[in-house]
Amino acid sequence: MNKNPLPMTVPDLLKLASGCWKPCTLHAGVKLDVFSHLATAPMTAADLAERICVDPRGLDQLLHALVAMELLDKQDDRFVATSFSADHLARQSPRYLGHIILHHHFLVDGWSRLDEAVRTGRPVRNRSSHANDGIERQSFLLGMYNLATQLAPGIAAAVDLEGRHRLLDLAGGPGTYAIHFCHHNPSLTAVIFDLPTTRPFAEQTVASHGLADRIGFVGGDVVHDPIGSGFDAVWISHLLHSEGPETCAAIVAKAAAALDEGGVLFIQEFILDDSRTAPIHPALFALNMLIGTPEGRAYAQGELTAMMAGAGLTAVRRLPIDLPNGAGILAAERKPADRS
Repeated sequence: MNKNPLPMTVPDLLKLASGCWKPCTLHAGVKLDVFSHLATAPMTAADLAERICVDPRGLDQLLHALVAMELLDKQDDRFVATSFSADHLARQSPRYLGHIILHHHFLVDGWSRLDEAVRTGRPVRNRSSHANDGIERQSFLLGMYNLATQLAPGIAAAVDLEGRHRLLDLAGGPGTYAIHFCHHNPSLTAVIFDLPTTRPFAEQTVASHGLADRIGFVGGDVVHDPIGSGFDAVWISHLLHSEGPETCAAIVAKAAAALDEGGVLFIQEFILDDSRTAPIHPALFALNMLIGTPEGRAYAQGELTAMMAGAGLTAVRRLPIDLPNGAGILAAERKPADRS
């Protein structure tokens, strides 16, 4: 069903067809690092081209497009970052978001082959360039940190962990959520469980927040390896969309088994409604998983609720927290054993 208040027009359709132009322009600006230079001082296109070793004609056209997108200003013949782009797109800023933008850049090739992924039902994301793997992995990890850092403080304040003392951040990457949960709950300790290759980044991030004495790291594969036990809270954020339904159910069951009686499991995902036609971001994100994973997709709320109930959890509910892009948080408890 079309939920738009007005029917689509031909200009709307053509605008939609060229919708990749603006993101690709932004990606190029970040990849060439023009914002970092133009946040320090205004420069002509020729001067900046010499500094970053690119063609002056090509850079001139890119800079003018970025002005049109209101990410740069032009003063006579010189270009300068806006206050917004200096704050979020210059590497020297503590609020730099370039890593997640570069992650999106690396997704573009796969999206251009979406028809092939639909035709075959198999991932098409290019993994042939081993030289790029390190850059892509770094952009993914730092990009997830970029995103989580925007959301984690508010989520940590809204999620009730009162009386909880030991949390498992499952597939927690750099541990952004573990960090903010511990900041907000002084009696809480946490364990980050993720691939061993993530350990250096996670430990560095935890140490930078002064929490090395309260947050540990365990390396392993969440599907195949033991994840530990004795937790009274488990946090799973944006993991399940990478896997198929059977694997997701197994992960949820493993997480539930890691809880002590009365413990709580939280799942954060981009959640579809049960028609699977809305919200739009989870619907499109499902295609991103088709492009990049053998079985991953976005899940409907009813599907996630059934997984939690199937793992023996009770009181399954969605927390009343307003999150962007159709994200939501489900919570459920491990029921205490009946000792009668």
